[in-house]
Amino acid sequence: MEERVKELSKYRFENSLESLKDAKIMLENERYKNALNRGYYAIFHAIRSVNALDGFDSSKHSGVTSHFNQNYIKTGILPKELSKIVKLASENREKADYLDFFIASREEAINQVHRAENFLNAIRSYLEEQDVL
Repeated sequence: MEERVKELSKYRFENSLESLKDAKIMLENERYKNALNRGYYAIFHAIRSVNALDGFDSSKHSGVTSHFNQNYIKTGILPKELSKIVKLASENREKADYLDFFIASREEAINQVHRAENFLNAIRSYLEEQDVL
């Protein structure tokens, strides 16, 4: 695998870790909508880190997740549960970012952060297998 591809993948994964840290800070400070947002972006950047290995990116979130699901979930490279995590995280972020009068609960934020941690752990293992991390 080309070294530049690995560097891009690693950089994107580091971005996902930073977003996860931000999600935890938001959760600790009772900024639950922001925790939902940052938890989603932790997952999203982790997906982009995997997609980088294929040389794939998209300007649309749906394109990024579709490529990931098609090439890593449906093929069995990564577990199906990850697709469910992406879907829930996306739905939560959309509510938090776009719905007027949406009030995010502490429980929703905790769950989002927990799912993001699990997702990043799975992606970290995969990237280690690919000699990226």
